Amino acid sequence: MANHNHHSHVDCIRLVPIFNHLNDEQMHLIAQSANEVQYVKNELLFRFGDKDDTLYIINNGRVRIYSLSESGREQTIRILHPGDFMGEVAVLQTEGYHSNYAEAISETSICRIHKKDLDQYLDLYPEIMRRILSDITKRLQLSEKQTVQVSIEPVEARIIDFLSENVEDEKNHTYVTLPMSKKDLATYLGTTPETISRKFSSLEERGLIKRHTQKCVEIFDLDELLFVSS
Repeated sequence: MANHNHHSHVDCIRLVPIFNHLNDEQMHLIAQSANEVQYVKNELLFRFGDKDDTLYIINNGRVRIYSLSESGREQTIRILHPGDFMGEVAVLQTEGYHSNYAEAISETSICRIHKKDLDQYLDLYPEIMRRILSDITKRLQLSEKQTVQVSIEPVEARIIDFLSENVEDEKNHTYVTLPMSKKDLATYLGTTPETISRKFSSLEERGLIKRHTQKCVEIFDLDELLFVSS
């Protein structure tokens, strides 16, 4: 069983762009420090204010990162999928604390690496740090884009942009599997679930999309859809 776990840890490490430049021997070394934890749907991985001293790598499942306003309203910040990671602040700070909440939105398997072990690998393989900084930069750019969208773009344009970023192939006739609930999508795009429903219905009535299920949306012509939002 231990050997099987070690292999699953290596597979987990291999998923992540910050580690996938390493050779097998180096990945096996890092995998020895990883421990795998299973979470059930709706279980919290950490809360606001918890000590941030661990790198979390999504092996299977999905995780929602969200914040809470003073009134208790949830704001979805991002959804993480297999190969994504969080807790990178632990790498950069000596004494850090989580500023958000992380919730498993399906049955989820996580590989965790403690900061003290990670520090050792950063000394051995400095390329890891460069890749972590690159990933953080991309997240900041995405966050800035999201802030601008919420402040100046109409809701329909935000929805179309979100759909185009989540298409499952590059062709004109394509599908999107929504990675979050309508409620979470609404908070992510800075609107309400009712508005999301209304805008989806409008796009459907105009023959631009078709909703097959709550999560599956078909786009008939991606170019035409993008033209509508421009």
